[in-house]
Amino acid sequence: MNKLILFALLSLIITGCSTAPSVTKGTIEKGKASYYADKYHGRTTASGEVFNQQALSAAHQTLGFGSKVKVTNIANNKSVIVTINDRGPFIRGRIIDLSKKAFSQISSTKQGVIDVTVEQLD
Repeated sequence: MNKLILFALLSLIITGCSTAPSVTKGTIEKGKASYYADKYHGRTTASGEVFNQQALSAAHQTLGFGSKVKVTNIANNKSVIVTINDRGPFIRGRIIDLSKKAFSQISSTKQGVIDVTVEQLD
């Protein structure tokens, strides 16, 4: 009986330590993008980097830090390539948070939230 309990515990521990499935190059997600509020400029991101509104960076919930992705505004077909360095967004329906510079390259910041595709490049 003790061996069975030990086996069950070890199985749970191993399962709990597993990583999220990797996203393969070329995978495309479709959803909403927003950009960081100015108050986050200079704060530390989940990757340990200092967030810079003037960098071409973004937050994504599952992609690895350092991943390059192409974000395309569906309405005007403008694209920007960004590096994932943070986790988020944490608002339902949004798939990526962009730095203000990255967002402004594909849309007016007056819009705030836009429909995009996100394609992993590496």
